[in-house]
Amino acid sequence: MANALDINQRDNSHDTPRQPNEIQGHAAALVSQQIWCWGRDIHRPQGNWLLENGFTRTPPPEHLGECPSRYTLTLPAGQTVLLRGFGVFFADPRLGCIYLPRYTFQPLYTKRSTLDHPLWLPEDLPRMARPSRFKRKACDTLLRDLVEWVWRYEDRVVNELGVAYREETLLDWDDGKRPVIPAEHFAQAWHRLWVDLDMNQ
Repeated sequence: MANALDINQRDNSHDTPRQPNEIQGHAAALVSQQIWCWGRDIHRPQGNWLLENGFTRTPPPEHLGECPSRYTLTLPAGQTVLLRGFGVFFADPRLGCIYLPRYTFQPLYTKRSTLDHPLWLPEDLPRMARPSRFKRKACDTLLRDLVEWVWRYEDRVVNELGVAYREETLLDWDDGKRPVIPAEHFAQAWHRLWVDLDMNQ
């Protein structure tokens, strides 16, 4: 793939965490590519993979026209994952919630864990901000939990659908301009990010 990100050189160095400024660009590329992959998983010819993994699909109200459906998953610990094309919303009743925009790895945080309005458009988000020093721990915990969930999701894709499936979903993503994390290293890259976030605490 053109412009592929080389993560192999770092795979055996988990005992040496990358610094935050090293993580940012790579993590932003991971998030953007992941949102593309979720879109492909929805349209999987053999069936909607998100629905098969417990997500609930909510069609948009008529006045929003062609707005995509919302996909929501409740995890065993009570956390909620909500996927949108413009970012990911992750909530935990104990800690609040974060919103991770698609093109920047800079989570926004609020101590509230529920939405006042259904999340269809970016303007439906509650008031959120970069966490203050006193709220950093809760935000960091939410971010690590979200990254761990994505890592395990991609690991399941490889184990159950195969690397060839993920390679196929990335064919149109690789336009020669975007950063591309190769399918065979995608789950591993999410795991490495989870390790980095944990070790930088």
